[in-house]
Amino acid sequence: MNIELQTIRSGYDRKTCWVHARPGIIPSDPLTAVVTMQMLRLTGSDVFYEINSMYSIDGGQSWSARRDVGDNIEEGISDFSPGWHAASGTLLGTGHTIRYQGDNLQPLPRKRDTGYSMYDPTQNLWRPWQILQFPEDVSFFNEGAGSTQRLDLEDGTILLPTYIALQQKTGKVFDIQCASAVMRCSFDGQNLQYLEHGNELTMPSGRGLVEPSIANAAGRYFLTLRNNDAGYIATSEDGLHYDEPRCWTFDDGTDLGSYNTQQHWLNHGDDLYLIYTRRGANNDHIPRHRAPLFIAQVDTDRLCVIRNSEKALIPQRGARLGNFGVTKISENESWVVVSEWMQTTAPNPYDSTVCEKWGSDNSIFLAKVTF
Repeated sequence: MNIELQTIRSGYDRKTCWVHARPGIIPSDPLTAVVTMQMLRLTGSDVFYEINSMYSIDGGQSWSARRDVGDNIEEGISDFSPGWHAASGTLLGTGHTIRYQGDNLQPLPRKRDTGYSMYDPTQNLWRPWQILQFPEDVSFFNEGAGSTQRLDLEDGTILLPTYIALQQKTGKVFDIQCASAVMRCSFDGQNLQYLEHGNELTMPSGRGLVEPSIANAAGRYFLTLRNNDAGYIATSEDGLHYDEPRCWTFDDGTDLGSYNTQQHWLNHGDDLYLIYTRRGANNDHIPRHRAPLFIAQVDTDRLCVIRNSEKALIPQRGARLGNFGVTKISENESWVVVSEWMQTTAPNPYDSTVCEKWGSDNSIFLAKVTF
């Protein structure tokens, strides 16, 4: 494995910063690369603005501003992940809706849906986003495929992981217990349509299981899941129905140390790699130990991470790197894109100069991984 690190952009205004940077590609000649991201207000909790897009690592286009849904509530789209859908020849992005009341998140309980959009390469614009619709017998009040990694099948159908709130309480978002599941959807280049979903995976602690990502390798499907206390892995024979999740560990049996953040996959042939953050990397000053970003090979039989294969994919410079995206360029090359999130630890979580002391400046990094 070879890793080439590039900086796409850097710099910010200490009031907002770019987050949720994720890559997608259009396999044209020459290749068109698209990176989506959105702006975060530093003084607040998950106060996001419009998603922006850079294409071919040059230029940008804002889209999808919040829209009024009544009762002084505005709705936008967040946690967006683009990916090439080969069967329809479309760059399709999926995420979830997010609602605000005034300058902050709408108090719970609040509606949440899977949102999606398609990229128009002739204008380098994303089309107005739409909401995934469910049949009457499937009732989800708070469901969304935010920060998940999907899998497109050869017949064009999509396995799209999502997570659902099982119960609502007033108070903090962490009071919600969530379940993760994989939906099978059809997509014709215009409309994403729900077909079915598999079993719902949850646990009573740490708000359940959220932000699932799917991969297939060696004839099986693998799901990695976020919990407040640890990362989890589950397996499936059909991509929809999964066994009991188990904690991620290294191959020596010790805890991987990844917790309260997402993990994603990288495939190379039948080899499967996990990309993650963890404790124990001289990173106690990083919120939730979300930097550096690591990559390591997975033992798909023992369902663990091979410790001696671990490499630092993107270094820590005082800012978290937990929200990232992966896209496959060719059989031998994949890209990982992430931005430095400029909020820090208590007691002054909005003082971004703390991150700057370690060298971070809201850079957006591109790691090219080749074999």
